[in-house]
Amino acid sequence: MKKITILFSAVILGILSSCSDKFLDVNPKAALSSTTLQNKVGVNALLVGAYALLDGWATAEGAYRSYNVGADNWVYGSVASDDAHKGTNAGDQPPISLIETGNIASDNIYFRGKWRGMYDGIARTNDVLQNLAKATDFTDAERAQVTAEARFLRGNYHFELKKMYNMVPYIDEKTYDPNNLESTKLPNSTDIYPNIEADLKAAYDVLPTSQSQPGRPTKWAAGALLAKVYLFQKKYAEAKTILEAIVASGKYSLMAKYHDNFQASTNNNAESIFEVEYSVNDGAAGGENGNIGSTLNYPYGGGAFTTCCGFFQPSNNLVNAFKTDANGLPLLDTYDDLDIPNDQGIESTAPFTPYAGPLDPRLDWTVGRRGIPYLDWGVHPGKAYIRDQTYGGPYSPKKHVSHKSDPSFASNNRLNANNFRMIRYAQVLLWLAEIETEIGSLDKARAYVNQIRARAARPEGFVKNADGTPAANYVIKEYTSAWPDQAYARKAVRFEERLELGMEGNRRYDLVRWGIAAETMNAYYLMEGTKRAYLKGAQFVKGKHEYFPIPIQEILNSQVGGKPTLTQNSGY
Repeated sequence: MKKITILFSAVILGILSSCSDKFLDVNPKAALSSTTLQNKVGVNALLVGAYALLDGWATAEGAYRSYNVGADNWVYGSVASDDAHKGTNAGDQPPISLIETGNIASDNIYFRGKWRGMYDGIARTNDVLQNLAKATDFTDAERAQVTAEARFLRGNYHFELKKMYNMVPYIDEKTYDPNNLESTKLPNSTDIYPNIEADLKAAYDVLPTSQSQPGRPTKWAAGALLAKVYLFQKKYAEAKTILEAIVASGKYSLMAKYHDNFQASTNNNAESIFEVEYSVNDGAAGGENGNIGSTLNYPYGGGAFTTCCGFFQPSNNLVNAFKTDANGLPLLDTYDDLDIPNDQGIESTAPFTPYAGPLDPRLDWTVGRRGIPYLDWGVHPGKAYIRDQTYGGPYSPKKHVSHKSDPSFASNNRLNANNFRMIRYAQVLLWLAEIETEIGSLDKARAYVNQIRARAARPEGFVKNADGTPAANYVIKEYTSAWPDQAYARKAVRFEERLELGMEGNRRYDLVRWGIAAETMNAYYLMEGTKRAYLKGAQFVKGKHEYFPIPIQEILNSQVGGKPTLTQNSGY
């Protein structure tokens, strides 16, 4: 709730001090009393408010901005990995540049923004559960349903914090006391994975297999998120049981076209297990129900559609990963030895011929590059769509960017209703491939990966020129030979996850949970630094950079009796 501050002049205070103060004992007229919310209408309104924090956006107060907390984690999962650069130019949003280059400090406003966004969401879920406990007009079934949805959200918000900062406090409705402002000042000395598991398991056991309203989690959404939490802890048996149940349910399937996962007209499709719902032109002030966390991530020179903002530019490393060999398979070890030819330094008015070598078709739904159709905007013109090629490179983001034909906010075309697919069926298959690899069932792992590659190989899903021909030399095939050993299988599965999920905010978290973040990122900095000068000398420090620092302001705010209850992560 917004704080309301009433200022009295010294004169008014003097008058009031000599009079009876009974007339002051009234409820604030701009606030709801707790009893007003302790019924079905009030609790459901609170639950809607708890859902609203899925995109992290609650207020423009201070440094708490929409792009600190976007649901797709584009800053923390992609720009802080080998997938993407901040983009734009050096002077725009410098806190992101510091994160990208490994100059990570606890006073970076982005870290505090994410912290506050997630704990705001947690506070809202606890408000739901506290008021639900005092409401008397719910049936047992309705009460169980609301509890399960709130616990799903609370588990998700805590998991976001766990991925970011590792050691964080777990706060539930029993911890939070509205009459004690210090009740949530808990130490971060305990691993909260068991608490997250308990929330998601409770949701999994109660939620229905389908919901009448898009955006509310099902049993399978809770199960998939719980399986992901297990996977982060290498609890393969527990994750496998749930993931196989999702597959056996028959409820989900891969969409025929890869790009159906990234446009508004195909929201909530057969591949989607859980989406963060966006809407525009719905009466919300400033279009804030749109994808506000990603509004910077558009070509800088988008003509009549948009002229802003040039952020989130794919790296050369990511683009190179989409090269294939003559057999249509990825170059697992040598993909970054030579760059795909690009238009770096070439004016849009000068001739340029796109790369003619074999490519995975998912490249051109993930990355905007010169000479290739860019959604329904026309052919990407190269430098004219880039704010500063020398700084950010020659490529544009593409996933989650609006088609011109999609609904967008009346006064800002970059605010659209293209939902963020937080969990999709492709991830379930790839997580199963990971598990089968780790337990030694390499043929099963290969079969799961081949499902993903078979979908990518369907010609109807290729980016096409105006005459209907493929926009590039797309050559992708399934793995037909048995994988020779576990090490090869592990490399192939992880590479496939990168290709399938590129620019979706997962990459850094995946590198950390696989235990290969330092070696991967330092090799990336070494090579990419030859193309982006600001990356020269950047370093991922093993034992430190796996997690981001606890925001220093939150440590200061955690003081009880003059001593902070929060402890900083190692190395910061």
